[in-house]
Amino acid sequence: MAMGLASGGGGRRRGRGSRRRPMSEINVTPFVDVMLVLLIIFMVTAPLLTAGVPIDLPDSRASQLPNEQQQQVTIAIDRAGYVYIDDVEVPVGGLPQALESLPRGGGEGPDITLRADRAIEYGRVMAVMGELNRAGLNRISLITNSAAPAAVNPGSSNEE
Repeated sequence: MAMGLASGGGGRRRGRGSRRRPMSEINVTPFVDVMLVLLIIFMVTAPLLTAGVPIDLPDSRASQLPNEQQQQVTIAIDRAGYVYIDDVEVPVGGLPQALESLPRGGGEGPDITLRADRAIEYGRVMAVMGELNRAGLNRISLITNSAAPAAVNPGSSNEE
């Protein structure tokens, strides 16, 4: 008799609970996994997309400046001495007009990042910096590669 009560009562519960309801929650784990993979891909490829003009930058041991989110214009000087403003080649002699056409937000003008190939002569870089100064663009950052420690005086020798 005790056995009959236990099996009878258990049978009704099992029959009632055996039907499964459809799951109403969304499983976000696969979505998060895919988004993390995409984030990593974009983080790796984004720095490669910033430099459109191929330039062999000089090495420097200077520390990196803080990256402020302001209007920024990149000026590049390639190995042949041609000047580019944001990956658009500037015609020879047209740099002053191109600099005047840059948008001036807030009166000071945009921050300029200057990228110059290590093989060009110093005078060419100074000519471009002079035009930037003449146009009133005085916030200039020079872009270099991070380098290992180098000799301070390359002309001195350690031979005795």
